[in-house]
Amino acid sequence: MENTPQITRRGLLRAAALAPMAGALAACATPQAQAPTSSAAPAATSAANPFGVDAKKPLEVWIFDGGFGDAYATDIHQPLFKTKYPDVAIKHSATKEITKVLQPRFAGGNPPDVIDNSGANALDMGALAQDGQLQDLGPLLDAPSWDDPNVKVRDTLDPAVVDFGTLDGTFLSVGYVNYIHGIWYSQKAFRDNGWAVPKTWDEFLALCETIKKSGKMAPFTYAGKHPQYLYEPLLTMAAKIGGNEILVDIDNLEDGAWTAEPVLRSAEAWAEVGAKYMMEGTAGLDHVQTQTAQNKYQVAMLPSGSWLENEQKTTTPDDFEYGMFPIPDVTASDKLPYGTLHTRPGETFIVPSRGANPQGGVEYLRAMLSKKAAGDFSELVRTVSVVKGAGEGRDLTPGARSATEALAAAGANTVHFRWRSWYAQLHDEAVAATGRLMSGGATAKEFVDRLQKKADELKADSSIKKYRR
Repeated sequence: MENTPQITRRGLLRAAALAPMAGALAACATPQAQAPTSSAAPAATSAANPFGVDAKKPLEVWIFDGGFGDAYATDIHQPLFKTKYPDVAIKHSATKEITKVLQPRFAGGNPPDVIDNSGANALDMGALAQDGQLQDLGPLLDAPSWDDPNVKVRDTLDPAVVDFGTLDGTFLSVGYVNYIHGIWYSQKAFRDNGWAVPKTWDEFLALCETIKKSGKMAPFTYAGKHPQYLYEPLLTMAAKIGGNEILVDIDNLEDGAWTAEPVLRSAEAWAEVGAKYMMEGTAGLDHVQTQTAQNKYQVAMLPSGSWLENEQKTTTPDDFEYGMFPIPDVTASDKLPYGTLHTRPGETFIVPSRGANPQGGVEYLRAMLSKKAAGDFSELVRTVSVVKGAGEGRDLTPGARSATEALAAAGANTVHFRWRSWYAQLHDEAVAATGRLMSGGATAKEFVDRLQKKADELKADSSIKKYRR
């Protein structure tokens, strides 16, 4: 395929069919990142300017306006970038609808230079990579860090960043935040009511029953309009029961991966929660509405990630005291121990290969990955960055401290899955199937069968690039 700013007709049709759902660009036959166009030729490189940034060329940055907002970009990252490139005009934009807003830019051959590709409506990373739309960020890893020219950028990062950002051997995206998933609650509410954090599923169900009978609040909720908030703990539980290979098999589209007994058992467990202990009206609420209900002590527990505390900072009572606990043990023979967490690099940044200034885009990421920028970010948005030591000496809020302690306790017992970013169609199907499961519209068996059918369809579709881990 020629390196021209166009997309296949199939890609346009698929994008139109999926918009505004996640899944942006369908594929032509190029499975690797491509070089920037000739209009984006680099300036001279040097030790101080490893990517050949034109010191006067404008830079366009788009940030996902989600749990972390976008002030970190305007108040931390961009001012830092301009200390070295004061004449670069930065055009900053933010949106909650990354795919809806930016897919036409890719289709038109004029994407921006840096994108925080995050949120429920993130661009389809697998399709972007397959269509050659992503800049190879390998040179970023081997460039001198912004802070210390004697230390490479790769040596400042959690190694998982490289693993998660690599597709088919090419490093294409940078996860900036260490997402730590779990069940979130108010430490104050639990303390005041004498409720103990459950360590087994029986204890969790007993706690739900106690809270329900108390009449003080509903036991549980989730973002009913965005069911991926619930399929995350469902899959984490499946991995606890059956081991990490459960998630590896699902990622690799293995036959029968979704219908495996641990996935079915987990679906049954969460369906029971949906039937007995859900806050009324959950199916019609989004993540902010359910989280705000928790801040108002209308519901005790919900699943989320370590962005939650910052996302809710304007509605959380001063003494609310967020806490997080891992998925409880389900059986005495769980393959993975108590404390196992789903954690992964998130808030994923990409540099489009066909943007006007990919060199400036990569340099922007290098500035972001400085210890100062990452530390200031962590303190501002109450979370944990992937840059080693960035949180040292910083004041952590209760939720950030709870999540950090849970991650430390988990040690090597962490799990993750990749299919969500590889196969947007499977994500869309999982969202719909999870919503049906939790509202009682489908049984656990119907849930796993539906997702296995979709996975089988993807596996059989030769036009879709397959990934493995």
